[in-house]
Amino acid sequence: MKNFMKLLSVLAVFLFPAAVYAAGAHDSLSCTGCHSIHTAQDKIIFAVKANKVDKNPRTGKPFSGVTALCLGCHDSAEKGGMGIRPVFAHQSHPYGIEKVNSKVARVPDELLREGRFECVSCHDPHPSNPNYRYLRVKTNNGADMDKFCSMCHPAKVDPKRRVSSKDIFDSMDERNVK
Repeated sequence: MKNFMKLLSVLAVFLFPAAVYAAGAHDSLSCTGCHSIHTAQDKIIFAVKANKVDKNPRTGKPFSGVTALCLGCHDSAEKGGMGIRPVFAHQSHPYGIEKVNSKVARVPDELLREGRFECVSCHDPHPSNPNYRYLRVKTNNGADMDKFCSMCHPAKVDPKRRVSSKDIFDSMDERNVK
């Protein structure tokens, strides 16, 4: 029995990280993994400090708002984040945008945060979000990304593949919880 427990302990060390990853990045967190009621570091009772180091390549200024909060974890350590699955502005879809150019995109109001295009415009990071990579629209595990893109770029997608505002996932809307 003693050897069995030792073996089980060794297996747990190797399997536990895989189990957490399999559950999903935010699924392994409780509310207090991101939010802290009494020891908040920043807005929205965030448990980590907003990233004021990394700069928006479009403006040359530090990111602000919810994007700075997301980058508190999801940016490299050199750029002020915690290095958890870092996102780099020069390699991804633009985020942290003050005003959306209507010639480029028609972003539904439901996706804007105080008029700004933030990380949470595309992602709802709460563990209740069942969608691929915490996207706010179902994409069939990434196979139907055009449906997601059609939310803001309808001219670029076949009209039969477009989704509407009713298809947006929003964990902050408690009205539809059963």
